[in-house]
Amino acid sequence: MTSRTCLSIILAAGEGTRMKSSTPKVLHKIAGLPMLAHVFRAADEAGADSIAVVVGHEGDAVRAAAAKYSSHAEVFVQERRLGTAHAVLAAREAIARGYQDVLIMFGDTPLVDAGSLLVARGRLAEGNAVSVVGFRTDAPTGYGRLIEENGQLQAIREEKDCSPAERLITFCNSGLMAISGEHVLALLDQVGSDNAKGEFYLTDIVEIARKAGLKVAATEAPFESTLGVNTLVELAEAEAIWQRRRRREVMLAGVTLLAPETVFFSHDTEVGADALIEPNVFFGPGVSVGQGAIIHAFSHVEGAEVGPRAEIGPFARLRPGADIGEKAKVGNFCEIKKAAVEPGAKVNHLTYIGDARIGAGSNIGAGTITCNYDGFGKHYTDIGRDVFVGSNTALVAPVSIGDRANIAAGSVITDNVPADGLAFGRARQKTLPEYAPRLRARLSSAKKQRDAAE
Repeated sequence: MTSRTCLSIILAAGEGTRMKSSTPKVLHKIAGLPMLAHVFRAADEAGADSIAVVVGHEGDAVRAAAAKYSSHAEVFVQERRLGTAHAVLAAREAIARGYQDVLIMFGDTPLVDAGSLLVARGRLAEGNAVSVVGFRTDAPTGYGRLIEENGQLQAIREEKDCSPAERLITFCNSGLMAISGEHVLALLDQVGSDNAKGEFYLTDIVEIARKAGLKVAATEAPFESTLGVNTLVELAEAEAIWQRRRRREVMLAGVTLLAPETVFFSHDTEVGADALIEPNVFFGPGVSVGQGAIIHAFSHVEGAEVGPRAEIGPFARLRPGADIGEKAKVGNFCEIKKAAVEPGAKVNHLTYIGDARIGAGSNIGAGTITCNYDGFGKHYTDIGRDVFVGSNTALVAPVSIGDRANIAAGSVITDNVPADGLAFGRARQKTLPEYAPRLRARLSSAKKQRDAAE
């Protein structure tokens, strides 16, 4: 069936005023990916050879997103918003190139699954001219009803036009449909605007096709897969559905989630089998977690690679470019940015490592920081293998520490340290006996003078 050619037309011209946001509706994100990009994925998985995106006359941001997230999306402009059929015809040029199947999709339905689209395409292969995707709900109020007879779809009836008996129907229109490429332009060109709003409704092609003696079918998709997002409330609800689906997939693949409802994945998060993820962990885009790794509670990971059997957190932050090697450890209240922590190395407590390499087997003491930014540019710190860095050390980049070197606690290191070297970078301690009372008296006197002046 997928050998049939297919054009997917994605309608994305809506203004999204109910979102109350300056961001175009279809560019709001689910799991770190714009809704439009989720729809692109579904279209590709359903076998679309080409994608036509219909945008509004101020759709520059959507046009840019289409170029970024799809290698074969072509953008068409609907200059005036005159209904869904009018929007589809904005892509007339693409339709006219000739495809066996034409899928009609929406940029604000990020949960649509390719399986439902493939079923709809399958009904075209069986000889139907139109295949409408519907869903069932116990609360159909507000939705158009799908009127069937003898296995064929007779009409899509808007609720206000339904008879009392038709209002009891729970099979509702999702808006998604597949249309035979042989008939699509002829059907669309017959859609009129003789209605209260003076708009061209795509749903009218069902009755137009029936009157032409063509077969029309309805297919059923899960309710969640057809949900459209029109408000930020609905966006949050769609995010929750996506996360629930993904958590289930991850656990079925062999990953332990101690409190699944508190773990949040991005669209591209990869987690190996036997990994353990504790509660309240957030994965931003671009994360790979190796087999058997442990992500402790309250950690934030984005743009990072965590190697097999590595251990992260609790309360750790891995920023983009963090590369944590096998069996390495990044402990509590540590931040790693654009740095490699090689196999077996440990960065255990209260530490910032940025623009750096920590060699295999090295140990970084609590409170250590790489001073990578001088106010103008970033600089690199290179730490070799089996290095011991004492607590509360500042490594002022650019600087390198040779293999097996030791750095004394409390040091400020500004020069390179050779392999097997021992470096002290701190001032000699000076103690003044019985000086503390004199210091307190001087400070107290100064405070009294300030208070009197005020």
